[in-house]
Amino acid sequence: MRGPGRRGGGLLDRVLDPHIDDHLISDEGEVVIDEVMHHWAVMVKPVAYVLLGVIIILSIPFVGEFWWFFLALGLVPVGYGLYRIQSEFMDRFVITNMRVFRVHGVFNQQLATVPMSRILDISVHKPMLGRILGYGHFTFESAAQDQGLRDIRYVGRPDERDLTIQRVIQRSGLRKDFKVAVSDEDDGT
Repeated sequence: MRGPGRRGGGLLDRVLDPHIDDHLISDEGEVVIDEVMHHWAVMVKPVAYVLLGVIIILSIPFVGEFWWFFLALGLVPVGYGLYRIQSEFMDRFVITNMRVFRVHGVFNQQLATVPMSRILDISVHKPMLGRILGYGHFTFESAAQDQGLRDIRYVGRPDERDLTIQRVIQRSGLRKDFKVAVSDEDDGT
């Protein structure tokens, strides 16, 4: 198992994987409950860019002496599309038993963290297309408003993920149990 500071591979490994385990406080017993990658719907546009670039490059045999222009013109959307695909792959939302955090960035990696105790409210927005395809967007309200973890977009199975966070908060004892007394009779007053 890989621990902090013991990464396998070289530069390619560091660029292609966000290394979630390196961000855990494992000596305090922190474990990953759920690691959320973006829903596949976010890949539609980047894949379309790559396909557009490939189509332009495949037209090179038919353009004669301007082949170099079509090669350059095709490499731009291919490069941009591949970068966007990698960017979406590197963007991870992680739920642990202690906190939620987001790691994102291809070349420069950013980490935003909110402890479970500071989460005040979670809103789940599911647009019509998201309801059909199975994704939604989270909005976190926390005691620290400027934390970079306010909006998490394109979360697959958002209701299930919301319940997971609520269970972790409840099990950690951060919210009080609320019992409702139900009386058998109505005394009419």
